[in-house]
Amino acid sequence: MAARTFSTTLTGADTRLQAGLAALFVGALLVFGVGLAHSSALHEAAHDTRHAYGFPCH
Repeated sequence: MAARTFSTTLTGADTRLQAGLAALFVGALLVFGVGLAHSSALHEAAHDTRHAYGFPCH
C-alpha cells in the first residue's frame, strides 16, 4: 500500500491576500477590542486613534 502526500504552495497573489486579510482582522480587533475594553489604561492609550476612526467612546 503506497501513501500519497500532497503539497500546496501559495502564489504571490494568494500570499498577499492572506496577509492583507490577517492585517485587517488584527487591526479591527485592536481598534474595536480596545474600544470596548473597560480598562482606563487601554482607553486612554487608544483614545485619539478611536476618535480618528470615528469610533465613539464617550
